[in-house]
Amino acid sequence: MAIMKYQKHYNDLDGLIDSIFTGVKIPPVDIKETKTGYSISAEIPGYKESEINLYVENHVLSLEGKKEEKEDEKDGRKYLIRERVVRNFKRSFTLPEDADEEKVSAHFKNGVLEIDLPKMEKAQPKRIEVKAN
Repeated sequence: MAIMKYQKHYNDLDGLIDSIFTGVKIPPVDIKETKTGYSISAEIPGYKESEINLYVENHVLSLEGKKEEKEDEKDGRKYLIRERVVRNFKRSFTLPEDADEEKVSAHFKNGVLEIDLPKMEKAQPKRIEVKAN
């Protein structure tokens, strides 16, 4: 069974401190393996599809969420309590050797990002004909 390694990235010191004292502010993920591939499910509530970036580089799958900072006061209203802070995040996963990074697909619905990563087809042995001199 192949295991994906992952890293958590923090955009600022506040994010790191928040993660220590109030829990991690990056999306939790579930990673599953089947005979034909891998699937990653990430909970990303409060983000729009356009605020999520997913890319593969050097056999590493990276997931980013970038949200523009909103004004504290909008339409004459201001926050009295603000507990639902949404931050930018980045998570990276080192892919298993048998992952076919050319065929990654993803869809986002109801705050959950589903990433499908098929396994490469195994190379079949090639028969070499032996000829007599």
